Amino acid sequence: MTTRKWLERNTASLRGKRIAVTGSTGGLGVELCAYLASLGASLVLLDRSEERSRAHRDRLCARFAEVSVTCIPLDLESLDSAARAVERLQELEIDVFIHNAGAYSIPRHKCESGYDNVFQINFATPYYMIRRLLPMLRARGGRVVAVGSVAHRYSETDASDVDFSSRKAASKVYGNAKRYLMFALHELFAQEREASLSVVHPGITVTNITAHYPKLLYALIKQPMKWIFMKPARASLSLLCGVFEETSYGEWIGPACFDVWGTPRRRALRGCNSEERARIAKTAEEVYLRCEQTAALHDNG
Repeated sequence: MTTRKWLERNTASLRGKRIAVTGSTGGLGVELCAYLASLGASLVLLDRSEERSRAHRDRLCARFAEVSVTCIPLDLESLDSAARAVERLQELEIDVFIHNAGAYSIPRHKCESGYDNVFQINFATPYYMIRRLLPMLRARGGRVVAVGSVAHRYSETDASDVDFSSRKAASKVYGNAKRYLMFALHELFAQEREASLSVVHPGITVTNITAHYPKLLYALIKQPMKWIFMKPARASLSLLCGVFEETSYGEWIGPACFDVWGTPRRRALRGCNSEERARIAKTAEEVYLRCEQTAALHDNG
């Protein structure tokens, strides 16, 4: 099916809806924002770089004459930044919060919360923000769209090393954070009736997050990767699908063929038993409370 036909069959007007997107200036984020703007949504761009956000806003406004775009700075390593962003999102009364931002192989350090920065960026801060935004989203019948990853399959969570700070393999450290994000949100929304959740994933595509290989190796594999895997414009359809279709408990939306190619489809998430899910939910609550306490220190300071 062509992208145009898929859009005609699976989307509708988003006029009157305000949608916030983290990682809005990256490869998937740029394509997703263009789709959302074309459907009439008002956009809130959440990004660490205000310069990139403003440049992206200007390009969107030049391309879509009637689009409304607001830029809010957000550094996912900083809970003070996250708390301020949440306040602005509450003021704007968003209808959909899309967590798309992520970090894979980056220099690692402990954040002010005490968690490893890869864990903080990919799970702790977005989970904290979603918990804070949930009352407003309930009041508006809103939705959370969370971008997961096939990397969640690379290892089980470990109660003795929650943030995998002792691990070295980037794929497992990143996968652990995504595992927490996906399954903790499913547990959080399990009994939710007023707001909804969609867990999605793009498959494999060439974006900044895949540019973690040594420069020479990446230069050699970048073009073959572009030939083999879907382009970001196609891969981002799974994220867009999440705006229109919620996932039931234990499901996600992603490419139909081997989670790598094709148009989006829902399927069951496997490989996480009830015992681990319960542990993830318990740990997620502990993570949230620690993040709340860390953010409160800034307010009291």
